[in-house]
Amino acid sequence: MSASLPRERRQAAYRLGHRAEWFALGVLMLRGYRPVARRVSLAGGEIDLIVRRGRTLVFVEVKARARLDEARTAIGAIKRQRFSRAVRAWVSRHPWSGELTLRADAVFVGGRGWPEHCPAAFEIEGL
Repeated sequence: MSASLPRERRQAAYRLGHRAEWFALGVLMLRGYRPVARRVSLAGGEIDLIVRRGRTLVFVEVKARARLDEARTAIGAIKRQRFSRAVRAWVSRHPWSGELTLRADAVFVGGRGWPEHCPAAFEIEGL
């Protein structure tokens, strides 16, 4: 039974992340952003959401934790590097995006509160 515990935790974390991404997308749509893509995996990195508002294309990292302050500290240097690598790969495959302002945002989800949207949460490395 103990062998299944890590698998159960991974599945629970996957479900939590999936719900948090939908919740974050809903919040962003209420703020006028239009969805472009979800769960993009490229070049060894993942982009949770890609949204657009006007001439700004936003690559979003969603972090969900039991508490909001834990979510706020969950994006480390390695995650930012992988995220940036995936963004660069996505932009190279979508030349139209080069005409837009590109930004990396974060949405933090914790507890039962409203998600916290942080525009320009970090730089997209190498752009």
